[in-house]
Amino acid sequence: MARIVGIIPARYAATRLPGKMLLEVAGKPLIMHTYSRARATKLLDRVLVATDDERILRAVTAAGGEAVMTTGTHRCGSDRVAEAAQAIECDIVVNVQGDEIMIEPGVIDATAQLLLDDPEADMGTMACRITTAAEYTDRNVVKVVFDEAGRALYFSRAPIPHSKRGEFTAQTVAYRHIGIYSYRRDYLVRFAAFGPSPLELAEDLEQLRALEHGARIAVGVAAAHNKLKIDTLDELEEARALLCRSTSS
Repeated sequence: MARIVGIIPARYAATRLPGKMLLEVAGKPLIMHTYSRARATKLLDRVLVATDDERILRAVTAAGGEAVMTTGTHRCGSDRVAEAAQAIECDIVVNVQGDEIMIEPGVIDATAQLLLDDPEADMGTMACRITTAAEYTDRNVVKVVFDEAGRALYFSRAPIPHSKRGEFTAQTVAYRHIGIYSYRRDYLVRFAAFGPSPLELAEDLEQLRALEHGARIAVGVAAAHNKLKIDTLDELEEARALLCRSTSS
């Protein structure tokens, strides 16, 4: 049976909200909400945080979690995850973004299951249907298109597939990428060794590095995904209010 490990990359120097992984949300550090959701999965045999900062490591271990130190030079989360994975015996690694505090454990399991179901896939990731024009045109919403076999063709911040009429309607079929990845461990190590690629740098999307090097990326479709964005103090307060409501209901 495949051994599956979840690794949560967590750096301290977030661009717009430094130290956000340690900010208190509903009584515990933000990173521990993501950690708890990963621990609630059925398929992950082990969950750990890969960080570049002793403060995050201490906070995770103090809360009863597992964390390891990595270097501070990684350009993307998957590179940090790859460094941590090199010291771990496993078959599949699931990269769960540290600020995904509302991610459903079932989505994490589904991402791992993609590689169990598709022996030829190097990676797996998830998507959900786009339902509004605002989401379709928002450059902060990453879109994905995939073939009939469910393999990724391209990811972009631009609206894809592009409508020649230039409008989004109820009939538009477009998918939002959910930022979670499963990797076969050996492929993840190779991925990190490739280094940043031209398309990755152009779109600022690490998964394009994999496509440029010929990776087969299986895409699963989730019914919905609550992406709670936390990049500003206002968004942090919104997250606090939402989690307080959910824990009191």
